[in-house]
Amino acid sequence: MKKLLFIILLTLPFVGFGQGWERTFGGPDNDYGYCVQQTNDGGYIVTGRKTPSINDGGDVWLLKTDGIGNLLWEKNYDRLNNPYSEKGMSVKQTNDGGYIITGLIWSSVTWLIKTDSFGDTIWTKEFGGGGIGNVYGDGMGHSVQQTTDGGYIISSGRGTTGSFTNGVIKIIKTDSFGDSLWTKTYSGHGVNTCIEQTTDGGFVITGTKCTNQNSESCDVWLIKLNSTGNELWNTTYGNTVFGGDVWDQGNFVQQTLDGGYIIIGSTLNYLNTNNTVSNYSDVWLIKTDPYGVKQWDQTFGFSGSSDDRGKCVQQTSDGGYILVGWRNGGSRIYLIKTDGNGQEIWTKSLGGSGTDRGYYVQQTNDGGYIITGETSSFNSSNYEDLYLIKTDGNGNITSTFNIPISSNKKLEKLVDILGRETKPQTNTPFIEIYDDGSTEKKIVVE
Repeated sequence: MKKLLFIILLTLPFVGFGQGWERTFGGPDNDYGYCVQQTNDGGYIVTGRKTPSINDGGDVWLLKTDGIGNLLWEKNYDRLNNPYSEKGMSVKQTNDGGYIITGLIWSSVTWLIKTDSFGDTIWTKEFGGGGIGNVYGDGMGHSVQQTTDGGYIISSGRGTTGSFTNGVIKIIKTDSFGDSLWTKTYSGHGVNTCIEQTTDGGFVITGTKCTNQNSESCDVWLIKLNSTGNELWNTTYGNTVFGGDVWDQGNFVQQTLDGGYIIIGSTLNYLNTNNTVSNYSDVWLIKTDPYGVKQWDQTFGFSGSSDDRGKCVQQTSDGGYILVGWRNGGSRIYLIKTDGNGQEIWTKSLGGSGTDRGYYVQQTNDGGYIITGETSSFNSSNYEDLYLIKTDGNGNITSTFNIPISSNKKLEKLVDILGRETKPQTNTPFIEIYDDGSTEKKIVVE
């Protein structure tokens, strides 16, 4: 009997370098993602806020996904029950494979949560004052990191609606069990703060310092501490084009490979390209030396008729920077790649036709980028969902690849559909793998 050879599939799907995807997660009300980190297993951990029901103010939310964004598990942490609001603002994987989360309880208490690798609570700690339900309390946990001694460093703070000079930035150092070792407090504006341990064992913090309540005159603020929390120096950066009485805000800081710092925030009233005054904020990127002396700065504005905000920046493996935030008051997420001098290489707009905001970005091991934020573009109820986006190294969610196939290719091996080496058997599919990377899926029919 003759044997017939069928080529079922000429080439198998190719998984490209830094390939992209996007996912949304949400319930019956508004849900947000504020921080994302790639985990040791190649997946992702995300924290934010989930609103389990219309009458619930929201819970701290922790989600674990695999490397292509499929949900593995999720946890809600609810301290006060309805109607108070809790949300997770920052998460990091810890040395034991678990996670540390900081967030806030009703804008007045910083909540620190330590979990195991499955998100089950090991312990929680609370820091702050003003009382539960007092929106002007001094405990809004924004940023957390495990320190080299196994403990944790937290930046928190508050900002009041009517008194910008009344805000507080608070830095809390704990041991490995979350018990406070020391606390430092600075008068500023604590709506957004960020802290990172530096290579000398100390810490760098960014936030906002306001000096004139009536004109809302605020500057980007950078503070450097030693390992015991003593201040080494602090400096501010303000737009002085129009006398300095404008709102400049610092949202995120990272130490760079040269020992300096990169800061992202926003600035109001920079000149537009036609030398007219903009009454809307632009993204502001500031690079300093190790002592906080500004080396350069860049602004990025998109519409000229709406606010553009910079929320997170990371130095990339090529020495440049990746920035995320939103444009036009939240109509699109932007992703900006710059060179080492802050010059724009490319900009991508992500999202749909609804409200889309990006809060955090990180370069991934494959050279792409992971972003989290919020979106209402893909929800028929117009509520916001947590938005998780993976792009390739050029900021694309969808990638195409050209795979050269040599006419002189040589067969390397035969495998079955599970990838195990095999020999051809009749009526059983097998895959031929060639030395140029191409594949052919075949079956011999007898």
